[in-house]
Amino acid sequence: MAKVTSKLQLTLPKAIADRYKIRPGDDLEWLPAGDAIRVVKRDAAAADDPKTVKERLQLFDQATARQRKRQAGSGKMRPGESSQDRGWTREELYDRGPSR
Repeated sequence: MAKVTSKLQLTLPKAIADRYKIRPGDDLEWLPAGDAIRVVKRDAAAADDPKTVKERLQLFDQATARQRKRQAGSGKMRPGESSQDRGWTREELYDRGPSR
């Protein structure tokens, strides 16, 4: 018997996981079934929006471009920049703080 944790999580009994070949990362659907709940393992091939490798790579490239754009405007140092471009060095930070 599984108990619900304070975070509303359950531990799947190993015998059930082995019997139905449920592994970490698998998607499970929770479906109402009258007074009970039906748990169905969602097969990756039966997903509503299957993506081909080409589509997934395109989505990855788009996400990478968005991340690079965000990082470019964040003020963080980029490859090829030096600490002199910032107007301060890391060592100066230790002199700025309160003395001990």
